[in-house]
Amino acid sequence: MGLKKVNKSLVVQKYGGSSVADQEAIEKVAEKVISSARSGQKVVVVVSAMGKSTDELIKLAKEINPEPSEREMDMLVSTGEQVSSSLLAMAIHKRGFDALSFTGPQVGIITDTYHTQAKILKIETDRIKKQLEKGKIIIVAGFQGVSTALEITTLGRGGSDLSAVALAVSLNAQLCEIYTDVEGIYTTDPRKVKSARKLPFIAFDEMLELASSGAQVMHTRAIEVAKKFNLKLHVRSSFSKKEGTIIMEKPPLIEEVIVRGVTLAEDEAKVTLCDVPDRPGIAAFVFDQLAQSGINIDMIVQNVSRRKMTDISFTVDENKLKKTISKTKEISENIGAGRVISNKNIAKISVVGIGMRSHSGVAARCFSVLAKNKINIDMISTSEISISCLVKKESGKKALRILHKEFKLDKKKKRGKR
Repeated sequence: MGLKKVNKSLVVQKYGGSSVADQEAIEKVAEKVISSARSGQKVVVVVSAMGKSTDELIKLAKEINPEPSEREMDMLVSTGEQVSSSLLAMAIHKRGFDALSFTGPQVGIITDTYHTQAKILKIETDRIKKQLEKGKIIIVAGFQGVSTALEITTLGRGGSDLSAVALAVSLNAQLCEIYTDVEGIYTTDPRKVKSARKLPFIAFDEMLELASSGAQVMHTRAIEVAKKFNLKLHVRSSFSKKEGTIIMEKPPLIEEVIVRGVTLAEDEAKVTLCDVPDRPGIAAFVFDQLAQSGINIDMIVQNVSRRKMTDISFTVDENKLKKTISKTKEISENIGAGRVISNKNIAKISVVGIGMRSHSGVAARCFSVLAKNKINIDMISTSEISISCLVKKESGKKALRILHKEFKLDKKKKRGKR
């Protein structure tokens, strides 16, 4: 995926699961795609699985085997996108346009060998380019690829975003359009806070923090790739013609905003490894072993050492909790540590904004307003442009509303007529 001359005649569009949830939705997507083709653009479309079909496949798998192998899960869940891509091609054919649907492996999306969380190594674009030159509309099943060991792999939940961005970079597209069920990126989840405001622009760094902190509009790794290659993203609604949000390197700002958004993540779990020997290299060993098992760690806190022993707490995706506990117990035995404790009754609230680089006092305001509302903080993590607090799950939505209001992120008041 190298930077070359931008192809302004090419557009890459990604449609999420809600955008292709049923026959009516697929027909509407077909019309959108054809509209782009009629304007003279070469079109590459990436689709997610229909509606909740991936969740249904996962549920079915776990009813058959509560702990299915990751290889077989990839084989299973990768079929969802194949269904929606072929149905969309049929809908386009019906309208007199030529389209071809492909799986990720068929278009040369090559990944590493990690199942369920594979990373894209390269994309061999020759097949797509040949068909585009013939005037074909290309439809690619998102979320999937083929490993260097010739196994079907998936890119993690929401991985269709990554498929689209990686294809846009590899094909030198000027812009990648991400179609979803919301009209863009908001100051927070509008389903949880009605006063949330849509942002016309947002910086890659801010979007990356929001995505990694719980905002589910965009896949974190997709933002990382777009930032690396400076590829603009346009996040917009499949069900509206309104402009969405442009994600870019340096958004045009009339005034500096300290905080851009607030997020709530309720799908994490906390794990504590007790009585860890306090000696150099132990923490490195613990997290290296977890990383080798494909377990992504979010927040980390190590307690003050007492009697040459300490506790290490960290958070992981709730879906990885069983695997994490099992691996952490194994690590505990290897290093002579104590018991492993877990807690799923947690929520992570995060405040994000590049303006925090040049403004002090944001952390103090966060902690103060939470304290005034009797919301206790369990763990704290900070970066140059974000502050994250771990609270009890039942306090999560309240904390979200409080912080959104504290930083005046509510919808702009309409001006009266002159």
